[in-house]
Amino acid sequence: MVKPVRVRTVWFKRDGERSAEEIASSVASTIWRVTDKAIDNLGQENYDIITPARGFKLIAECLAFLVHYCDRMAYASLTPERRVAVLQAIANRLGEVMEENIISVVGPDPGRNFKAELIDFLNRRFVDYAEFEFPDDEKASFPALRFLGLQIRDEMGDSDKTWIMDQIMDIEMPEMMGTVRKSFQGLLSDAPVKRGFGSPDMLPPE
Repeated sequence: MVKPVRVRTVWFKRDGERSAEEIASSVASTIWRVTDKAIDNLGQENYDIITPARGFKLIAECLAFLVHYCDRMAYASLTPERRVAVLQAIANRLGEVMEENIISVVGPDPGRNFKAELIDFLNRRFVDYAEFEFPDDEKASFPALRFLGLQIRDEMGDSDKTWIMDQIMDIEMPEMMGTVRKSFQGLLSDAPVKRGFGSPDMLPPE
């Protein structure tokens, strides 16, 4: 049985506004973990993730979708200046995490800047997803999910192309969006302070 990804859903506001970096660190961690779990789920369902290059490409596609989803939520909640600061910080942190993971798996490549490559990719996908509707803060439109599914299908071998879109559109991404939504909206809320340990909403630090 696959364990669900645990995230904070209620946050405790200290003095002053949370910084963009504080929000970004937590949200990027959640986005990375749900994406890593989804790719692992594909492997358990016997989809063929043959090479690290394919695996990281699939991760990048999911990251781009979820970062754009966060931008849609931020649009409804934040001032334009803070929205830009938060999304840039999320992208920057995900670029760092991607670079760390690629280097740990395949080793460094002096000729490449993996962080910059991911951020450039996120920017290009932002333009793509801007064309689609996200009807409310819980859902993406079918065309948006289909676009994601097509990008992932194109990366897979012929034996996996038939079913991978259904797996991504109907199973993996809706679950990922739900987890990211709880984390991101929790960070944007002004939750009341609760004292002591043992609260079901309080998780230990990562």
